[in-house]
Amino acid sequence: MADQSENGIGDLRITRRSFIKGCTMAAAALGLSETMIPRLVSAATSPQRPPVVWLHFQECTGCTESLLRASHPDIGRLILDLISLDYHETVMAAAGYQAEENLKNTIEKYDGKYICVVEGAIPTKDGGVYCKIGGRTAMDILAEVAPRSAAVIAIGSCASFGGLQAAAPNPTGAVGVRDLVRGKPIINIPGCPPNPISFLGTVLHYLTWKKLPVTDNLGRPLFAYGRKIHDHCERRAHFDEGRFVEQFGDEGHRQGYCLYKVGCKGPATFSNCPAVRFNDVDQWPVSAGHGCCGCTEPGFWDSMTPFEQRLPEVEVPLGKGTVTSAESVGRTVMGITAGAIGIHAAAGVVRRLAKGTAKKDEIREE
Repeated sequence: MADQSENGIGDLRITRRSFIKGCTMAAAALGLSETMIPRLVSAATSPQRPPVVWLHFQECTGCTESLLRASHPDIGRLILDLISLDYHETVMAAAGYQAEENLKNTIEKYDGKYICVVEGAIPTKDGGVYCKIGGRTAMDILAEVAPRSAAVIAIGSCASFGGLQAAAPNPTGAVGVRDLVRGKPIINIPGCPPNPISFLGTVLHYLTWKKLPVTDNLGRPLFAYGRKIHDHCERRAHFDEGRFVEQFGDEGHRQGYCLYKVGCKGPATFSNCPAVRFNDVDQWPVSAGHGCCGCTEPGFWDSMTPFEQRLPEVEVPLGKGTVTSAESVGRTVMGITAGAIGIHAAAGVVRRLAKGTAKKDEIREE
């Protein structure tokens, strides 16, 4: 019976086993030892739940759907127990005038204390007319809500970097949160969608230490985006030995060989997908047989497409003894895609690569 007891926090109620498991998974994702789990649990069970205003702009709601459908543990409910979700267009019962009143009242009541979560890109062309809610543009709503928050979390690649909406020729002038908001702590949790554990870890870190986790130059938390997918992929050994899938369905594909030749963007993509995976099925795209699309990187829709074709002019290992290092491949790939990613992102990636492996390890240990 003890395993089925409730932890008593929040209205949705999750089992204590699920609650502890969620905190343990978040601690592992954050790179914390098991001795820190009680501290996370203590922060998570505090009756002072931070109010959250969750804004939806140009997006498919996939980030929210992925979060709410996460299971074993039920991360969606766990997060809703950790925070006080005062405004969220998808899950709240209110609509129309009542919903807008909820937003207004929350901002006024918790001025400077609430967390602003943004899902979706913000269109800026033609005065932002391509996304309106309650008669106001996304630009106007963000300009009102973000400056009065304690911190801003951009969830998903759309809110982080503009996502698919920002793909060339970007007809609506879609941008990410950091392109418009200044003077506030902002953290990006990109992905299409991102792993719910990355969001949970960020929330627990904020609740425990009253600050957002350390980020890279693109505003992504290092605990989730500090390593290239290629560096901890289960197919890496095949890459090192020059064993590749030449086309989908061939013998190499059936044997689980490296997917680089059929478009995997792992050498150019920073994310924890191979380590954390998704939900309770212990899967992610590469383990299911399709290459990484690079969806956690800025401009991925332009720089990483076609998704089933490998990036050009990259030296490919031919077999044992002729292996090109992953770091070398990563440098080459990022050099090719830098123009599509954009000056800001490219400069950061080049700085990261120039520092070398030793420096990156030192930063991540901190």
